[in-house]
Amino acid sequence: MTDTLLADLLATPTPPPIAARQTDPDRDYTRQIEVSGDAAEVTVRGPVEMDPDSSATDVLRAHRLDPADWEVTGFRSSEWTMPTGEPGVSARFSFSRRKARRAERPSLDELLAVFEQHPPAVRTAVDTEGEWTYVVALGDMQFGKIDSDGPEGTIRRAMDCIDKAADLLAEYRKRFAIDHVHLAWLGDHIEGFVSQGGANTWRTQLTLTEQIRLTRRLMAHAVLKLAPLAARLTVVAVPGNHGEAVRPGGKGVTRYDDSHDTDALVSVGEALALAGEEYAHVEVFVPDTDELTVTVECSGTVVAHAHGHQWRSGKHFDWWKGQSFDKTSAMHQADVLLAGHLHHEFVDTDGPRTFIQVPAMEAESTWWRHRTGTRGAPGLMVMVTKDGSVPVKEVVR
Repeated sequence: MTDTLLADLLATPTPPPIAARQTDPDRDYTRQIEVSGDAAEVTVRGPVEMDPDSSATDVLRAHRLDPADWEVTGFRSSEWTMPTGEPGVSARFSFSRRKARRAERPSLDELLAVFEQHPPAVRTAVDTEGEWTYVVALGDMQFGKIDSDGPEGTIRRAMDCIDKAADLLAEYRKRFAIDHVHLAWLGDHIEGFVSQGGANTWRTQLTLTEQIRLTRRLMAHAVLKLAPLAARLTVVAVPGNHGEAVRPGGKGVTRYDDSHDTDALVSVGEALALAGEEYAHVEVFVPDTDELTVTVECSGTVVAHAHGHQWRSGKHFDWWKGQSFDKTSAMHQADVLLAGHLHHEFVDTDGPRTFIQVPAMEAESTWWRHRTGTRGAPGLMVMVTKDGSVPVKEVVR
């Protein structure tokens, strides 16, 4: 059976989108919707001739929710006196989101074959007297998710972006004397099975070991691509919430550094140590015991790394100030804070300090799209820094 025939047999008869209806203010009815995760409550009130069922689906469409994605799980109807004094009807519908058809599980061999299409860089002469550091920062691949273009799309996009970042180094060397390259992995490299108390398991196509294997291979590819281009290459990984190794009872953790996101880099570092002198200029760093952050000095700039799940959206500087209040913390000295987690590019400054949040590498979170209508704008970010200054910040897609 061909893939086309299989797709045809499994296709569902969804209707084309329908434009929002033109309402009549004199005869329009009250409409209300409450959405919480995969559940929705719709209340409609109107004249007795109103069709409650179609009116409820109109409410879903008006809020950019496809009625085909929802099924009615409860219904209640009662009489209602309209503001005009005429009799009417009040109906309340309970909806739940339909389970998506499980996509065909990708072949891991085919995913790993992508690496063969991206050869490592050739060693070039590097100015060891360079005064600037070139930073490559990425995260939130969440390998294993069924969402959007899945693991294959994410791995191809990540490989392409890393290759583009390597090519851009030559362009920035025309403006800055760069000998140090810094590679930052900012967490949530795997989807894992601990998020939402394991509720993401059904929508995760790859096993845990397969997710980790892809992460290791991608990290190794990035090192092989960037190491020949630098006199010094530093590589950092921090733990994300999806990468937690164990979450007892769905809430707790073991140690905060117990993470597949960081252990993948530890494995790559062990391989580099066995590779000999060719990679002696590569340094690998992960958080200390029971810690979540890493700080590295890059040409006089102290760069801090965190996944970003430690603070609420928009509260990054509040969190940073709290951490830096402890004079024994390396955050006390940080000039730049790199983070991921919130899946979109964001740059903010407070005096001499710079906060940089990188976009996700995955194409979208389907849950977030259903909630807000927003799709992703995946990519990574490159920067050039020295002595606390970050004059260049560029998104690579």
